[in-house]
Amino acid sequence: MEERIDDSNSAGLDLLEQRIEQIIGQLADCRKQNETLQAEIASLQSILRSCKLPVSGSGSDVADEGFSYEEKVQVRQKLVLILQRIEIELRNEIPG
Repeated sequence: MEERIDDSNSAGLDLLEQRIEQIIGQLADCRKQNETLQAEIASLQSILRSCKLPVSGSGSDVADEGFSYEEKVQVRQKLVLILQRIEIELRNEIPG
């Protein structure tokens, strides 16, 4: 009888160890993905900061790229919102 209990305990412990190893592997993968995403966010933030908008706000000024001042402001605002959403999602996924 004791042998059965030991066998079931041993099998349960083996299963638990396997599951823990799987979870540790998933955690390592998540950390790598998180690092990659944080690097991408930093890169996007750097690009966003480097965007120089003209000081004058007249709508008749058109930049070399063909975008007006207002269009550049709108694009910049949308990028800021996207970055904020990504950061919020990352914070929500990090256990606290």
